[in-house]
Amino acid sequence: MAQPERSTMTAIQTPERTAAAATQRRPRRFNSAYLFIAPSLILIAVFIAEPILQSGWMSLHDWTVGEATHKFVGFANYTKLYTDSRFWNALRVTIVYTVAVSVGQVVLGLALASRLRRTTWYSALLRTAYFFPFIASLVVVGIIWKFLLDPQVGLVDAWLTGLGISPPEWLQSTSLALPTVIAVGIWKNVGFTMIVLLAGMQQVPADHYEAATLDGAGVWGRFRYVTLPALRPALLFTTLIATVTGLQLFDLVFSMTSGGPVFHTESVVMYLYQRGFVEFQMGYASAIAWVLFVIILAISALQLRISRYRDVD
Repeated sequence: MAQPERSTMTAIQTPERTAAAATQRRPRRFNSAYLFIAPSLILIAVFIAEPILQSGWMSLHDWTVGEATHKFVGFANYTKLYTDSRFWNALRVTIVYTVAVSVGQVVLGLALASRLRRTTWYSALLRTAYFFPFIASLVVVGIIWKFLLDPQVGLVDAWLTGLGISPPEWLQSTSLALPTVIAVGIWKNVGFTMIVLLAGMQQVPADHYEAATLDGAGVWGRFRYVTLPALRPALLFTTLIATVTGLQLFDLVFSMTSGGPVFHTESVVMYLYQRGFVEFQMGYASAIAWVLFVIILAISALQLRISRYRDVD
């Protein structure tokens, strides 16, 4: 009688055991998707990850180009930054530029997007005109504006002189050089912000505005309670992009002022370039790069924390 019971138990457990055995015997298939992403992963590892790790290692050494040995100094390069007045001046210039350009391009971009929201032939023409500077290289933009603002042959000074206005020294004045660079930075990027916010506005259903109008909301009420909540993702994106781009300021000041006059437009990246590729102090320049990286990471995380949104408001 014991034999049938064993057979019954075996018959009951057979399906589970069979499935487990089949799972164990099943060969793992190679996912061909890895072959498609392998070139990108290799490029990222060689040209991004490895240089980042190498710069971190260099920042811990007295690494000067041309020297046979590079003495390990620990965090001496970082502590040196604390007393480097030129670094703090460059950081101040970078923050002022970033805040001014970010606020300026978001506010002006929002105003232009609201004004050019309707699809007409002249609004399409103006959208193209405002967006066109964004696709140009920063170096090209800087060179063009440096020529336009030149006190000898610049067209801007010539027009002001023709109107009887004495033109200021745009890029030679210690008080006007940074505001001029900020104005050019806003002019360069406002078209991108406008296009992103315009795309966000066009996703708002028309019945939302109709419902707000029926509730007695005016132009400002519809903008505040309908448009702005719908634009929170786009505003977060444009503000974050503007902040990260501003903190990496280099091309514009390099081509317009070279950091002058008297370091009044020298950014952190400009100072990094000076110490690393002119004075060849790569260890100190790497420390500056890592400090800037931490600052960008912290500010970006703070913006995401403050500006995060929920799908249901």
